[in-house]
Amino acid sequence: MLVDVVAALVCVVVGSVLLGRMSVLARAPSPGAVPPGSVSIVIPARNERESLPELLSSLRHSDVAPLEVIVVDDGSTDGTAAVAASLGATVLDAPPPPEGWNGKPWACWTGAARARGEHVLFLDADVTLAPDALRRLCASYDRGLLSVQPFHRPVSNYESLSGWFNVVSMMGTGAFAVLPRDEARRDRNAIAFGPCLLTSVSDYRAVDGHRAVRDAIVEDAALAERYTEHGLPVRCFGGGDAVAFRMYPDGIRSLLDGWTRTLAAGSGAARRLPVMAAVAWVAACGTVVVGAVQAALDGFRPVPLALYALVAAVVGVLQARVGRFRWWSWVLFPIPLACFLAVFARSLWCLHVRREVVWRSRRVQLHDSAAGDPR
Repeated sequence: MLVDVVAALVCVVVGSVLLGRMSVLARAPSPGAVPPGSVSIVIPARNERESLPELLSSLRHSDVAPLEVIVVDDGSTDGTAAVAASLGATVLDAPPPPEGWNGKPWACWTGAARARGEHVLFLDADVTLAPDALRRLCASYDRGLLSVQPFHRPVSNYESLSGWFNVVSMMGTGAFAVLPRDEARRDRNAIAFGPCLLTSVSDYRAVDGHRAVRDAIVEDAALAERYTEHGLPVRCFGGGDAVAFRMYPDGIRSLLDGWTRTLAAGSGAARRLPVMAAVAWVAACGTVVVGAVQAALDGFRPVPLALYALVAAVVGVLQARVGRFRWWSWVLFPIPLACFLAVFARSLWCLHVRREVVWRSRRVQLHDSAAGDPR
């Protein structure tokens, strides 16, 4: 009984600490220091025919216009380029990545090299922006790198399995943890979220941009490290009502494969302290589940069941900070927890045995120095 109580307290405290400082982009009455007309939007896209229309539509409905929208077609076979062109974007056909380059860093570098703006906003193809999002991004940017983790908006039932993955991965970054000031700054400055990155061209060139992280699997985290190494700030925000995405809409297999490579690649980029705390949180949640199952088998023991209800509520609150997930994903949280543990085991096998992950028909080699998101 005491173990269950302690585990529930760990769930409450660790969850509150690791996701206690998730701020969102402030609403801004004016464009701020960065004129939206100086921003080139670069969208790396590989087989994104289904996702691109929603993103490009959201950009057309923006209340301020960027200088240009560039879609970099990264060897697509589904007509991505034709869809992007039909919706008014400038399309660049990226040649095959050179030796030593991974696909996404190469596509981003190719697009940035052709951008005409003083600032570049990198967006993944599955992102959508609210009408005032570009203005809010520009108003929040000063220098260095601004990063936003989009708010997850699942559609199909299986997509709510990602709620648990999102919470644990956000915990593991330490980007939104309530920490002592110096430690919090160090952790937050060492991470970025690849789906939405805003930077000035001058700062991007100063750190050698994606060329400096060309072999990274988690290129966003590696890029953040480059900025901090050059004394440039990195600021992280949650997507809130401004920046959203829908992850892995192509079926449960894409969700499992996507989270397998994310967990495998991200494990080498995350900070040790928040990762250890996130592991403790997962273990504590599992302990509460075991206690509740034992209580149900032994008849009716109210305390373990009440602790289960408390932890389920905590999971629901934390998931609501990162996305809009179905009720069952937190009420029946052992289901996504079991899925998470299975996928995490698979990711460890890919990392330490296979030494590679497969994403969008590409085999990406994993090595100790590579960090980032291949999406």
